[in-house]
Amino acid sequence: MGGVAILVPAAGASSRMRGTDKLLEMVRGQPLLRDRVTLALGTGCDVAVTLPPEGLARRTALKGLDATLLPVPDAATGMSASLRAGATWAMAEGVTALMVLLPDLPDLTADDMKIMLQVNDCEHIFRACDADGTPGHPVILPARLLPDLAQITGDTGARDLLRAHPVTPVPLPRQHATTDLDTPEAWAAWRAAQG
Repeated sequence: MGGVAILVPAAGASSRMRGTDKLLEMVRGQPLLRDRVTLALGTGCDVAVTLPPEGLARRTALKGLDATLLPVPDAATGMSASLRAGATWAMAEGVTALMVLLPDLPDLTADDMKIMLQVNDCEHIFRACDADGTPGHPVILPARLLPDLAQITGDTGARDLLRAHPVTPVPLPRQHATTDLDTPEAWAAWRAAQG
């Protein structure tokens, strides 16, 4: 209860993968979703994961992890459905801030998570960015903005909320904050780069 919690919004459809699920792609010997939720749990924060109604394979990938699973019946309406569910959960938990950690960022490290949590003051919005300043994820929102997050609609995530308030950028190494893999081609290129 209290403190910073982490939301991993994993109720999306993976529609650009042409039939495969990017969150079940194998990285470091396990499905990407499990790898990223394990990263979140490694911070010691409470973690919630949103899942689509038909998300059995994703649910199975998380078996045995100490994360709260939040089914999102209206997942098809877009990212906002996950964010609303996560905000409602976080408010019920009485958190001081909520980190939104997208599950398709395979390059984020434990050190990156540490940097984000160390800068957080539970008052301002903090958003990870690339070494060159390009905004990415994760994003930390103070508890005072969670009621607004619980009301958002559409598939642009929290974009309008981030536009309406000052955001402090937090530089992370290289492209850790922005490497999201949405297509089979992006996965192939990333794997090739890993050697």
